[in-house]
Amino acid sequence: MSDKKSKNRGLGRGLSALMADVSQAEEATAPEAGAAAADQIVPIEKIHPNPDQPRRSFTTSDLEELAASIREKGVIQPLIVRRRAGGAGGYEIVAGERRWRAAQMAKLHELPVLVRDFDDSEVLEIAIIENIQRADLNPVEEAAGYRQLMEKFGHTQEKLSEVLGKSRSYIANLVRLLGLPEEVQTYLREGKLSAGHARALITSQDPAALARKVVNSGLSVRETEKLVRKDAANDASRTPRKTAGAEKDADTKALEGDLSAALGMRVVIQHDAEHESGRVTIGYDTLDQLDELCRMLSSTR
Repeated sequence: MSDKKSKNRGLGRGLSALMADVSQAEEATAPEAGAAAADQIVPIEKIHPNPDQPRRSFTTSDLEELAASIREKGVIQPLIVRRRAGGAGGYEIVAGERRWRAAQMAKLHELPVLVRDFDDSEVLEIAIIENIQRADLNPVEEAAGYRQLMEKFGHTQEKLSEVLGKSRSYIANLVRLLGLPEEVQTYLREGKLSAGHARALITSQDPAALARKVVNSGLSVRETEKLVRKDAANDASRTPRKTAGAEKDADTKALEGDLSAALGMRVVIQHDAEHESGRVTIGYDTLDQLDELCRMLSSTR
């Protein structure tokens, strides 16, 4: 119900407005701003983490480095929090859990905060946005964040592009990476392949096999593109009499990726170039997805 409500309200409070709150906290990193930009100073024991925080892992070495900085300069950038629901008392972190953890390591007793009245959907929205903006994010994690914002909140690639300062093609290409086999996504997470490598592999018939060659040989992106073209040519020479439409071209695969990203569901296009006809299949995993698809189709009437 909350998901559907957030989609119907479009951008809720407005993605731009949510980003403005995050930016207000970031401005406090300026030396002259200090903690004065905070709404109030709160005892650290009254601040609690968000149980639905999408980021589950925090690197100990990074936290220790931040804790050392906090011991020297304090927490300059305030946390964004909301009051806990149900009379539980205290505050729940909306953005800034990493700072809260590091402050505990630094044995601080209180923290500067910005108190905001966010609902559950907006809290998750900001948490995902904050996660996307992490410097150490790998392409798969970033792509998953964009897909969450589109699937859960109905944001379009255009709106995300406008507010987050990324090009629409950048977001679309990243989301397409989520259609690659898990083995290839693992290489991306581990840094063995770059997003450029992965984009080149999307159009291949066997991305996992080619990814292994790329990793083992240490190929560059340009060399990977050549490898994909060579593999496609070899495949065409081995099976010259394939029926019309049996082999998908790069444009069809790209369109499948874009439609899948836009709908948040699996889209398969079977196109017969000879007769200029075909079939589009949309796969759903839950009844909620089916309901959402019906809603989108009905709204186009």
